[in-house]
Amino acid sequence: MIFAFIFILILLIYGGANFYAAKRLFQLINLRSKRISIMPFASIYAFFALSLFMGFMPLPPIVRGILRFIGMHWIGIGMYLVMLFILADTALFFAKTTRIINTPVLPRVRLYSGFIVILLTFAIVFYGMHNANHIKNVTYEIQLKNAVLDDMKIVLISDLHIGEIRSEKNLAKIVENINSLNPDIVCIPGDIFNDSYYAIRNPERAIALLRSIKSKHGVYASLGNHDGGPTFHKMIDFLEKSNITLLNDEYRIIDGRLALFGRLDHRPIGGFGPLKRQDITETIISVSANFPVVVMDHNPINIREYDKEADLILSGHTHRGQVFPGSLITRAINVVDYGHYQKDANSPHVIVTSGVNTWGPPMRVGTNNEVVSILLR
Repeated sequence: MIFAFIFILILLIYGGANFYAAKRLFQLINLRSKRISIMPFASIYAFFALSLFMGFMPLPPIVRGILRFIGMHWIGIGMYLVMLFILADTALFFAKTTRIINTPVLPRVRLYSGFIVILLTFAIVFYGMHNANHIKNVTYEIQLKNAVLDDMKIVLISDLHIGEIRSEKNLAKIVENINSLNPDIVCIPGDIFNDSYYAIRNPERAIALLRSIKSKHGVYASLGNHDGGPTFHKMIDFLEKSNITLLNDEYRIIDGRLALFGRLDHRPIGGFGPLKRQDITETIISVSANFPVVVMDHNPINIREYDKEADLILSGHTHRGQVFPGSLITRAINVVDYGHYQKDANSPHVIVTSGVNTWGPPMRVGTNNEVVSILLR
């Protein structure tokens, strides 16, 4: 019931926001030309606003792909149109109230403000698309207590979302970047897939690229919320063929020096088949007596589950909001949504990455795709 309510609420907000942006755009067009009628304009706008939803209809695959491509880009465009129109209208209201400009507002003032909104929207969107094609390298040095690791290097990537827009195109760059860092271990804490194995356009090429990762002690992964659903068994087969060791609430001892745990996500979309998240607290306690413990747990909201027995938690999921002002939201709802965090000297270190790919709009505004190096001292 609550999910139906949330879904309806989202639709109402999405519909209201698009109606507002469409109305403001049409008013702007009418200030410039009276020749365009409301029906053609409304039809074109509705197509863009609804294209993402139409992409899930029973249409030929190529048509669905085109509609989703348009719809994902429109989410970014529409979001910034709405925000900037609200800012422009607020500024005009303030200017009228304080008598900075005369009432009624001159048509040319509305025209210029509207053009500024459109120019800023497309400038931000094009910057976001350009920024999403680049990968930033981030490095942390972590001192673990009572551990002799000889400067072991973990390379952390998360949120590959293979099957999402540009994800497969970026995969070669990601693998090349990882290999250039000469990792001892590669850790992937979740969202390797994008809800469905069949979203991957070229599984064989993706498998070949992932198999080409060079890591001294292997590549390990845990499952995120987008790694489940009806094609779960095919996802598992994909990971096996990719030489990625999946840890489902279990652990491996790495080079006799480190215990690496992988956790199942607590809210998978569509489920993980027969697998359910287990309480592994006792296992971590028993292992931590002999080895430093590193845990891959996709969602950083789960860090409260780990006490002083764990040494380092690796997470992703948040994308750091991906596009501003999303970062303000992820920061508000998480203890840590990005970067390095430690509650106190006896608590585990936590590192949350913003992810190596995008989800939804293929844009990065105020955040970056990143590959993380962690030097364990």
